Amino acid sequence: MTAPFTLDRDTHVSRSRADLAELITALHSALDAVASGKQPVLPGPGEDNMLERLVALFGLSEVDRQILLLAVGAELDPTLAERIGTLQGSGGTARADVTTALALLPDGGWEALCSGSLLRRWRFIDVVGRGPFLRREIVLDERIMQHLMAINYLDSRLEGLVSNLGTGPTLSPRQAAVAEKLQAAWNTPNLREWPVILFAGQDALSKRAIMQHVCHQLGLRLYRIDVTSLPDNWAERYAVSILCDRELLLSDAALLIEVIDETSAQAAASFADSLYGPVALLAEDPESPTNRQHRLRIDLAPPDMNEKKASWTESLQEHADTLGDGIEQLSEQFSLDHASMDTAVKIAVDGTVMHPDKLFDRVWSAARDQGRRRLGGLAERIESTAKWENLVLPADQIRQLKELTAHIGQAWKVYQSWGWEQKSSRGLGAAALFSGPSGTGKTLAAEVLATELKLDLYRIDLSQVVSKYIGETEKNLSRIFKAAEDGGAVLLFDEADALFGKRSEVKDSHDRYANVEVSYLLQRMETYRGLTILTTNQKSALDQAFLRRLRFAIAFPFPDSTSRIAIWSQVFPKGTPLDGLDLKRLARMNITGGSIRSIALNASFLAASDDTSVTSTHILRAAQREYAKLEKPFTGSELGKLR
Repeated sequence: MTAPFTLDRDTHVSRSRADLAELITALHSALDAVASGKQPVLPGPGEDNMLERLVALFGLSEVDRQILLLAVGAELDPTLAERIGTLQGSGGTARADVTTALALLPDGGWEALCSGSLLRRWRFIDVVGRGPFLRREIVLDERIMQHLMAINYLDSRLEGLVSNLGTGPTLSPRQAAVAEKLQAAWNTPNLREWPVILFAGQDALSKRAIMQHVCHQLGLRLYRIDVTSLPDNWAERYAVSILCDRELLLSDAALLIEVIDETSAQAAASFADSLYGPVALLAEDPESPTNRQHRLRIDLAPPDMNEKKASWTESLQEHADTLGDGIEQLSEQFSLDHASMDTAVKIAVDGTVMHPDKLFDRVWSAARDQGRRRLGGLAERIESTAKWENLVLPADQIRQLKELTAHIGQAWKVYQSWGWEQKSSRGLGAAALFSGPSGTGKTLAAEVLATELKLDLYRIDLSQVVSKYIGETEKNLSRIFKAAEDGGAVLLFDEADALFGKRSEVKDSHDRYANVEVSYLLQRMETYRGLTILTTNQKSALDQAFLRRLRFAIAFPFPDSTSRIAIWSQVFPKGTPLDGLDLKRLARMNITGGSIRSIALNASFLAASDDTSVTSTHILRAAQREYAKLEKPFTGSELGKLR
């Protein structure tokens, strides 16, 4: 940006202010000449001071320089302000008006004071007043006045929009290589040749850390702006862009524009188009500004396993050896940035000596909390405490579910230690289909898996995901998978028939895009490193090509009499008082576990209202309501069995 000072800062500031004072003093002689009708002689450039640097930095003319000097003189020298007031006939102190400026600057004054001049374009001065133009005052911007006095700060009009990021964390070798490339691109003295950086990739914090490192190496401050807070009015937004661009030059700074969501991508690119200074656009896939001649796109790949293990090791410090293989498990499961890893470790480690298993569990839990993100209205996080003993299924289904648990729990070993990821990264996502009638335990099984794996479980609300607008369903699915990746959450697409049905024959554009949605989902499920569970009541409704790409397909059968007895035996909590229930008789009702639970809960409310224990009478009344809800006849034989 600007050339470095040749003197130490304190000496430079002292000399700069002294030189500025001398220039202002010289204005008195020029005003004397104007008052006596003589040709004024304005002071020429001084030594290397803030005024001369400002002129060079913004490409100002000599006339611009003299107007700046006149404006700052009226602000800083009361005697000069009094002489200006006397000359203009206003009495007291006054700022110079247009007439006074033109008297001092007979050549070029009009151009320098018009609204299209550099001085007014950069908001250095304003010409204010309601009277004739010649009588309007020349007012110096306070930020410029303080800058000329060698006092630098962020313009107060940008507070709340712009923040100073400061120095970032230490970079990994891979990040340092990217930073070196960016540093070379920005190491140019010509302001107009600074390329706008289009920084793509999902890891926002790593990209920010790289830019912090680059700016630190180049001696630049790094500011960040929130484009979602920009004014909607175009004139106000343009004024903000001028102040931002000016601040980059005044402060030797670069600007970081982070795109939080896709809706602000175009606004970010448009704002970058209005700036001349060094700008970096950070987004998963940033849009390119159209007016900036020089652009450099960088795609930051996600951190590999070695990088994640190194980050966990650095965060754990002396506890790293205690965890051993646990570091690989953490690296495989969670996609956290380094700051989140540090936070997780600080939460987990309390300063006492812990058993390795306890330490691992605490770090795992803290990492899961750090990776937890809100999914808006697209998904609901289910607090799961269900265990294997709560699940009543045939032995083969239980065995398949435990195999699925092992696939997730041992992924770190198979993918990394045994080399499957190095051989091919395709198809490593774990996806399972749970099919069977409603109420047979599909959602409960998903809760059991999440509890066993110590992971969050999100149930996807398909009514919010599937959109009639082309492309919106894919965007919603993308948001879900991205948000879940940090913590490797279990995703449950409950009753997914609507989204995962057979791909239709293409008859029109809507059919084509419906098939695109299914194909996109298949792709994301195969690349998602966590567990995706789909549930359906009608397996036959699913596309066979879709089924072939699932790792597990587990059928949940309608419970037989033995299974129903087991369900009835554990459906009531231990604190619920029971009186004379015959489980074998209850099991004769040909219903699923979900209906059994509904009957048991409703019977408990009936008993609580009667202030008695739960009896078969309460079960009978609740069962009749459940059968009516299911539009299923409650036969006389079943009535007799319960009486």
